[in-house]
Amino acid sequence: MKTNFSILLGFLLIISGCSKNDGSLLIDPVAQINATASSGSVKASNKMLIGDPADVSKVTTGGTCLMGGSTDVDAAFKWMIGKSGGGDFVVIRVDNSTGYNSYIYNMGGVNSVETVIIAKPTDAQSQTIANKIRGAEALFIAGGDQANYVKLWKNTPVEDAINFLINAKKVPVGGTSAGCAILGSSYFAALNGSVTSAEAMSNPYNSLVSLGHDDFLNIPYLQNTITDQHFSQRGREGRLVTFMARMNKDYGKNARGIASDEQTAVCVDENGIAKVFGINNAFFLQITSSGPETCVSGFPLTWNLGMQAIKVYRIAGSSTGNGSFDLKDYSTATGGNWLYYYVNNGSFFTN
Repeated sequence: MKTNFSILLGFLLIISGCSKNDGSLLIDPVAQINATASSGSVKASNKMLIGDPADVSKVTTGGTCLMGGSTDVDAAFKWMIGKSGGGDFVVIRVDNSTGYNSYIYNMGGVNSVETVIIAKPTDAQSQTIANKIRGAEALFIAGGDQANYVKLWKNTPVEDAINFLINAKKVPVGGTSAGCAILGSSYFAALNGSVTSAEAMSNPYNSLVSLGHDDFLNIPYLQNTITDQHFSQRGREGRLVTFMARMNKDYGKNARGIASDEQTAVCVDENGIAKVFGINNAFFLQITSSGPETCVSGFPLTWNLGMQAIKVYRIAGSSTGNGSFDLKDYSTATGGNWLYYYVNNGSFFTN
């Protein structure tokens, strides 16, 4: 009897040691991760996914979201969700964060939200990761450092998967800050670090002005277009004009630019019509007649042309999407006002 009692006592102690404070048995962590959540049908296959892990197929509508950084624009994400058909929303990034999962999922209207970390060359070459991207009904590229995106993702299955979503599957694709910077056919790669307007205008061929052209993502209505973000808040008008000068001088591009202020997003629908969401402004830039008068290595930029070098349309954002701008012709526009940018001997002006 004494032996049997000792065995029983030991068994009870083991069970007690494996219980929570409320007396219930601890659940295997792996089983807990795969368990159905307590509310609704939310299931998490791992910490990188919230919602139903089963892949779904939905009818989607293409579109592009160009977000300017800082606080995210709720209305722009809802715009993307509306075009996703209620499917699976995928976020890609380099840093190990899943903050977008609950943020997007709690807006409703999606089957799941999954964050995919692509931080190493092997990640970018992984067909499993590429297939996760291809399975998305909406894709968002988080902020960070676009140099990492260019160095890691360009010329890989990840690049192919993103372009598949844009041009074959036709799903909404967006990005904020660095994630937005790589969406134009021309892009500021930041391979040598960021650059200020003063640095760029004082020498358009400064090593910090590292640009890419027609060799990464392929969004139809962003051809010959470069984007910029944190625009007014960081005084980036002069550097965007410099980027456009280089596009024109080096590649013969009829350069265009789209810039978003912080807490502001330009959302372009499947017909190339842009609306502006958020609390600040967005800007649509185009060359008026010809390229810069002076765009030479080691010398300040001059692009004056009678103080009308770059024609700009400015639209203030709203929670419902303000104004419209037709990216097909860069002239049909409502809800904003026209102005001009120019640079004279390395100094930026507007009128």
